[in-house]
Amino acid sequence: MKRVVVTGLGMINSVGFDKENSFKAIVNGECGIKRISLFDTQKHSVKIAGEITDFDPKTVMNPKDVKKADRFIQFGIKAAAEAMEDANFDEYDSDRFGVSGASGIGGLTNIEKNAIACFQKGPRRISPFFIPSSLVNMLGGFVSIEHNLKGPNISSVTACAAGTHAITDAAKTIMIGGADRMLVVGSEAAICEIGVGGFAAMKALSTRNDDPTKSSRPFDKDRDGFVIGEGAGALVLESYEAAKERGARIYGELIGFGESGDANHITTPAPGGEGAYRAIKEALAMAGNPKVDYINAHGTSTKYNDLYETMAIKKAFANNIPLISSTKGQIGHCLGAAGATEAVISLMALRDGIIPPTINYETPDPECDLDYVPNIARKVNLKVVMSNSFGFGGTNGVIIFKKIED
Repeated sequence: MKRVVVTGLGMINSVGFDKENSFKAIVNGECGIKRISLFDTQKHSVKIAGEITDFDPKTVMNPKDVKKADRFIQFGIKAAAEAMEDANFDEYDSDRFGVSGASGIGGLTNIEKNAIACFQKGPRRISPFFIPSSLVNMLGGFVSIEHNLKGPNISSVTACAAGTHAITDAAKTIMIGGADRMLVVGSEAAICEIGVGGFAAMKALSTRNDDPTKSSRPFDKDRDGFVIGEGAGALVLESYEAAKERGARIYGELIGFGESGDANHITTPAPGGEGAYRAIKEALAMAGNPKVDYINAHGTSTKYNDLYETMAIKKAFANNIPLISSTKGQIGHCLGAAGATEAVISLMALRDGIIPPTINYETPDPECDLDYVPNIARKVNLKVVMSNSFGFGGTNGVIIFKKIED
């Protein structure tokens, strides 16, 4: 099968509007979690999120089309455009270039808005753009139109593992010859009343409303839930042959991926991280069991995710446990966009030889006792990096990237 490499990256999140500024802020331990401004939180128990402020969708798409696209699509268009520019194509065969999109929920803001309009004012007040602006696969639809990509157009909707699954689906497509190139885009914008209220009803969110920048604290003993973030991550994947033929700059090669199901509980990970462990082992086996230097953990800042992910890593790596960090303290949990965003972060860490810190790690948890690179970034000669993503429904995804030496 064909080798797959990454030649373009893009992202937008609560600490930056592009990959370079975002990554610099994440490495510096800056936090984008703040009081929510997108809606009135007076009646809500959770009032904080990793919100992107001062975003003008008219800067990334035709102003006339803004009403046709939900906020998650707008973010995705922004990240995709950056990744395509970063890949620096002179030309490409549109028929052999596809899109792999991802979102955990899709156009939740528009669903909420139009549901309110329907119940309060009647069905005639539903927007004609409601359906196409809300569907998850319309992210790929908009992006494919923007860049004239006529290859496979697929979507992953696997909760918080969606972004990672979109990468593996794109890689599989290239490996078996279904396309030469794939643009992966994972995006989410669920900071709305029903989104925040729904997760809060599950008791899944941090309630540190008076101290937003300290609210997301992966692996810390005093963690009390995750914080919703929003944004998008994008990657251009190519066959190694296609990338070399055009002299492309290569961020890394995707050498392994693993997928598994917990078959345990609709929201809680399998005890001991059994499902996560199987996905990690599968990815390692596909990659040839390399020495992994760094893991960008799923690390949500919830009790059981952090504990079970730690247990899964211990079981998979035994006495050769890599350095680990979670960047959700900086940008929150971007749900279906998390996997794509964290893959971008992992590849930039590989490029620069620096591991972003796990911020807000103040009180060690005796049960989470690994090196999570607490609070301060660490310079390391990285050659192989891993990124973990685990979602509701017990769906798991793990990917491994290697620096190209030849």
